[in-house]
Amino acid sequence: MLIAIAGALIISTSGPLVRLSEVSPATSALFRCAYAVPPMIVLAWLERRRLGPLRGRPLMLAWAAGLLFALDLLFWHHAIDYVGAGLATVLGNLQVFIVAFAAWAVFRERPSNQLMIATPVVFAGVVLISGVFDADAYGADPMLGVLAGVATSVAYAAFLLLMKAGSQRSAGPLAHATAVATVAIAAMSPLFGGADFTPDWPAHGWLLLLALGPQVLGWSLITYTLPRQPAALTALLLLVQPLTTVVLAKVTLAENPSLLQLAGCLVIVAGVLYGSRRAQPARTDAEQDEQVPKTSTV
Repeated sequence: MLIAIAGALIISTSGPLVRLSEVSPATSALFRCAYAVPPMIVLAWLERRRLGPLRGRPLMLAWAAGLLFALDLLFWHHAIDYVGAGLATVLGNLQVFIVAFAAWAVFRERPSNQLMIATPVVFAGVVLISGVFDADAYGADPMLGVLAGVATSVAYAAFLLLMKAGSQRSAGPLAHATAVATVAIAAMSPLFGGADFTPDWPAHGWLLLLALGPQVLGWSLITYTLPRQPAALTALLLLVQPLTTVVLAKVTLAENPSLLQLAGCLVIVAGVLYGSRRAQPARTDAEQDEQVPKTSTV
């Protein structure tokens, strides 16, 4: 669990780093993957020496995950442009619910009643962030930001599930997924505003930091934990990311969401926290009797 939390904290710097690079969404998505490929290949090679080559179904799943990761990054980097790094990261983590319900269908990990109750609450928070009822909503286009954020969540959830369904490895699948994502982003970039293949300094520095920090180190820690715990728990732990990003975005980028948008963030987080709890099994009469203190008869 601590490894997943550490990974989530590192990934939480992604949004601010994207904004600091001051490049187009497609450009930042492309280079965060491209700069990450060489160190990921080294980590995958070290893993291959211990465990052998990655073949068959796990390899196919890693490639499919790479395509979804490309869509995740393209949509999310656009959401950052529309509504800011903090709110975009909160919206991108609606995957908690998508993962939980998809894991029910794929892995037979049945979601709790609390999660089903919390679902409409969380989407009420999404409406607040969208700025529909808020003349002071932060962002260039909050509604488009919400749509891009929801699309991000769908792609992100599918990516997590495919990575979980693969092998018990971490470096190899992530290296393949990152390489595929790099090629896919370059190919799809014209549909997402186009990518500048030669960004100027200091953009290169921010993008390199984005690649080596969140992309390599952060995701290596996250993918290590994916096969080792329930999918819904991993998604819950990743909530550390949006909360930290909102704070970082305010401190480093002076992002100031409106009160209604901040209320939407709190509603989403509270709903996810409540919905991700597992109900405690009811005690039997015999178990309850065991909890009653025995009185002395002397």
